[in-house]
Amino acid sequence: MEGYIVVRGAKEHNLKNINVEIPRDQLVAITGVSGSGKSSLAFDTVYAEGQRRYVESLSTYARQFLELQNKPDVELITGLSPAIAIDQKTTSRNPRSTVSTATEIYDYLRLLYARIGIPYSPVTGQPIEKQTPLQMIDNIKTLPEGTEVYILAPLVKGQKGEHRKELLLLKKQGYDKFKIDGLLYEFENLPILDKNKKHSIEVIIDQITLNPLSHDALSNAIHTALKLSNGIVFVEIIATPHGTDCDHRDGEIIIFSENFACPISGFTLTEIEPRIFSFNSPYGACPKCDGLGSEVFFDPALIVPQPQLSLKDGAISPWSKMASKSPDAENKFYTQTLEALSRHYGFSMLTPFNDLSEEIKRVILYGSSCDIEFVYTDGFRKSKVVEPFDGIIPSLEARLLKTESDFVREELNRYQNKKPCCACGGYRLRQESLCIKVGGQNIGELCTMTVANAMKWFEGLQEKLSAKHIQISERIILELHKRLGFLFDVGLEYLTLNRESSTLSGGESQRIRLASQIGSGLSGVLYVLDEPSIGLHQCDNQKLLTTLKNLKNLGNTVIVVEHDEETILAADYVFDIGLGAGVHGGNVIASGTPEEISSHPISITGKYLSGREYIPVPSVLRQGHKNKQIQLTGARANNLRNVDISIPLGTFIAITGVSGSGKSSLIIQTLYKAALKKLHGTKTFPGEYDKLSGLEYIDKIIEIDQSPIGRTPRSNPATYTGAFTPIRDLFASLPESKARGYKSGRFSFNVKGGRCEVCEGDGVLKVEMHFLPDVYVKCEECHGARYNKETLEMLYKSRSIADVLNMTVDDATTFFAGTQIIHEKLLAMLEVGLGYMTVGQSATTLSGGEAQRVKLAKELSRKSTGRTLYILDEPTTGLHSHDIKKLLEVLHKLVDAGNTVLVIEHNLNVIKTADYVIDVGPHGGDKGGEIVVAGTPTDVINCPYSLTGKYLKPYMEHKLYNSAG
Repeated sequence: MEGYIVVRGAKEHNLKNINVEIPRDQLVAITGVSGSGKSSLAFDTVYAEGQRRYVESLSTYARQFLELQNKPDVELITGLSPAIAIDQKTTSRNPRSTVSTATEIYDYLRLLYARIGIPYSPVTGQPIEKQTPLQMIDNIKTLPEGTEVYILAPLVKGQKGEHRKELLLLKKQGYDKFKIDGLLYEFENLPILDKNKKHSIEVIIDQITLNPLSHDALSNAIHTALKLSNGIVFVEIIATPHGTDCDHRDGEIIIFSENFACPISGFTLTEIEPRIFSFNSPYGACPKCDGLGSEVFFDPALIVPQPQLSLKDGAISPWSKMASKSPDAENKFYTQTLEALSRHYGFSMLTPFNDLSEEIKRVILYGSSCDIEFVYTDGFRKSKVVEPFDGIIPSLEARLLKTESDFVREELNRYQNKKPCCACGGYRLRQESLCIKVGGQNIGELCTMTVANAMKWFEGLQEKLSAKHIQISERIILELHKRLGFLFDVGLEYLTLNRESSTLSGGESQRIRLASQIGSGLSGVLYVLDEPSIGLHQCDNQKLLTTLKNLKNLGNTVIVVEHDEETILAADYVFDIGLGAGVHGGNVIASGTPEEISSHPISITGKYLSGREYIPVPSVLRQGHKNKQIQLTGARANNLRNVDISIPLGTFIAITGVSGSGKSSLIIQTLYKAALKKLHGTKTFPGEYDKLSGLEYIDKIIEIDQSPIGRTPRSNPATYTGAFTPIRDLFASLPESKARGYKSGRFSFNVKGGRCEVCEGDGVLKVEMHFLPDVYVKCEECHGARYNKETLEMLYKSRSIADVLNMTVDDATTFFAGTQIIHEKLLAMLEVGLGYMTVGQSATTLSGGEAQRVKLAKELSRKSTGRTLYILDEPTTGLHSHDIKKLLEVLHKLVDAGNTVLVIEHNLNVIKTADYVIDVGPHGGDKGGEIVVAGTPTDVINCPYSLTGKYLKPYMEHKLYNSAG
């Protein structure tokens, strides 16, 4: 079928031999409940086959690196284009990758600064220019005719010494007139210079009166001076004719240089070219931090994490830890060292570290300048040492340098922190590169701007440029403006250009890659995107949809795996996969226009789109525990503007606001980290704040984030939730296992004995792809079962332990219905919508949203005290509206048990069920960081300044769901 991507007999994962015709050059949405098979169709079938065929078209040499592309389980696919997948994975873990480097913006900035950048002296702040000898002569000839000048070559600039050798050498070359420290001398009358003082010496090359006949003399003098002084010439005006108009006064020195060099400070620059602005190149990278922009240091706050403790009670964390793991002799050594300090300086070992004077703290941490008597005894012998104290931090630095033990290095790294490099100020570049400016900004300063501010800056840049520079930079600035505009259009205007890629969320990373693809201008490509709307506030959705349509209008086919209703309604064509998840999914339930899906009688997506199915608004809101609240005042991390908030305990709270408004800075970076530090004394660095109170009302605070539950194939939902231990115990208790002497460890794939030793229990073998991500291939010995033949002979209800790991959570919950401890843990996973997932699914294959729900299931399976504060960052990631409904039941159940649940969320179906909403904004970046409104969802929709309220209003119609008060 022309104009379609035709798929026949797709059976990848849970797909049930489906046939689809995907219209080309259209925006196509594939939707359905979590685990229904959307990604299996979009990524594992259509994209995988497109990628495989592309690889097959490459040369034999290239294919040797890429030949491990498995053919998807599909009978036929026609009409495919070269395929590009833009998924939710973080762009890069490389600390050198930033927003600007990932989008090619930095490449254009380097070119811009190389072409029109003006160097400035870091000492005088004056522009540094280089001129040819001819330009110098022409400049001098602009002086009035009859002006008398000295042509001087500067030889010594502010250097100590008598400089007799230099002066004698010049005399031999025929020079006998000099200026020393501003005074004229002939060689016969030279003073004896004080060798301990700094001196400046210039040799007088010639004395010239400017007239039409002086050109040759001037040219010879200039060339001679340049040769003598490495490219710098001083021209001193002796006298100008009376009555002439001159911009320079008598006695003034005009400085010329044929290099980029400051003649006053001696600061020099090499040729200005793009590579000197690259922090990945030795020509541009700061020599101190190697272009990373930060340096690691031993942090006093980590060394003394609990300053309320005394030295006796172990205030010095690394010493008390080392002592506890070391022989008694080392323990005594640390104690006796501190006792010697206390004797010398007259303080008590029982005084809290906080109460010691600043001078004593400095000595303990950084060492003493005077000798101290140290007395050491092991109970038998006594020794005395008199020497300065090195200080704890210098001793840790020395130990880190000397150690060859990975364990010791890892232990010492726990006491280190990062700070901006003191040499480059965090800009990553060497001083020579940072002294070059465009429009008054160096490239490092420009990269600290947000996308929105950088766009404004470039709009006003032409006013600051000369006509020549405008002409040179016109096309470069146009490309920069286009790329910044693409980032703006996908809702990332709040990101700074120097933001490290590793700190971006999955949604932000995906939208950066989306912006880059639009910038590439490719056509005839198949793009497959995984939930591009994740992390976007509703007000930014329209920008994203415009971007997707622009990508389509370039002549591309755009497939989005999506749950967002607005995106589905904007699609040209929709496929609804289902009905259920896992074995209950894998069918095309409905396909057609959004209107056709909405009216479909069976489609779950259609029911939510049409309003036949919905998530109701609670009819009664919880008031929380009377007068019990956590109060945070004066929060000012990142863009927060001295924010105060109250968290009513015993309620369901939504933190809302546009992307970049300060939600995570407020809740994760400040509230969560500060509470962790106060409750558990953990080594965290909360954002700045004034006061945090009310923590006595909770016994723990738990953040359930989207970070991986493990980074190897051995980590899986069963091991993480604790379900696997009782499963192993169950297999070890079988009569046949007992007869063979098999213990619980036999059924672990982490230890030798029962596991397959070829793959060491991974079930797969890692193949390093060098310049590509590593690929995992199924182990040929155990065929992915992880265990050896003898272990797999142990059967429970006719199933081996490998069979159990391959069961879906849904099936396993039924299978283990008679074993309470296993059943409860699996049931928790079922409740959070993970029934489709296999019990032993590798952690490396889980999305961020799935990893978060596995963590939530682990918490649900624990006994609750009813005094826990749960924090979840966008828990609806990857969830269909039908799954969100189930998740909300689980979260509200936690609140009904007396706990407090706080979610950072954009999904309006979640926000409308909250008891309390804190809306941060009003916009992102430097236009955010304030509390717009705090109150019930009704209070939010009634606030005229709240963007969240504006979009929440239509969702507040259904009031049927009754939550416990």
